[in-house]
Amino acid sequence: MAQANLGVMYKVGQGVKQDDQQAVKWFQKAAEQGDAKAQANLGVMYAEGRGVKQDYQQAVKWYQQAAEQGYAAAQFNLGVMYDNGQGVKQDYQQAVKWFQKAAEQGNAIAQFALGLMYKEGKGVKQDYQQAVKWYQKAAEQGGAEAQHNLGLMYAKGRGVKQDYQQAAKWYQQAAEQGNAKAQYNLGLMYEQGQGVKQDYQQAAKWYQQAAEQGNAKAQFILGGSYVLGEGVPQDMAKAKMWFGRACDNGLQEGCDMYRQLNEGK
Repeated sequence: MAQANLGVMYKVGQGVKQDDQQAVKWFQKAAEQGDAKAQANLGVMYAEGRGVKQDYQQAVKWYQQAAEQGYAAAQFNLGVMYDNGQGVKQDYQQAVKWFQKAAEQGNAIAQFALGLMYKEGKGVKQDYQQAVKWYQKAAEQGGAEAQHNLGLMYAKGRGVKQDYQQAAKWYQQAAEQGNAKAQYNLGLMYEQGQGVKQDYQQAAKWYQQAAEQGNAKAQFILGGSYVLGEGVPQDMAKAKMWFGRACDNGLQEGCDMYRQLNEGK
């Protein structure tokens, strides 16, 4: 345990000078004695190529040993390796197995990942109710991606009864954490008056936040808001700017509107 903790101190530079090679040295010593925390951390070092040459097979080896001891973070990381086919042959069923084990221990990222597998039918039969169940668990622990995806399920009525108020609630929580997709979708809810009272200023506020993070759809709609003066003062220069950014991000409609505004000078 002391060796594992020493490894962590070198890894993060706590009380000692940060040194990945020293971290690996101490993780290795503890890992070979069966310390699950050290095994999991050693796996991370191999996966990321920190202090050692990147080696996905070694990462899998150490994740596996920690995972079999019930270490949730390693179970999740092992699931990721199976999901991506890194260091092992890609195997969605194995990914689900390890995500499930970590999720049942309350690991929020694993709960979200398991929800995704159920939503997409990867390694399991597609099951929207199971997806909602696991998104909900992760969302309640504050996972922004899970909150956004849970909002989507409520908005579309997948695995739950359609409920725009619940959708808006979860979008809001994710949006406040800076999730751009949630900010965009929350903007839509305010613009359309779904689950919330229609409010163009609130819509523009959330579109703005998503747009500033590079969300092309939000940039396009924000451009339209400036053309119409909807929720913001009418401003053709800003409209053109946002259409231009949407265009730069690959949205053809943004290019079309940018060109129209240029020609309409």
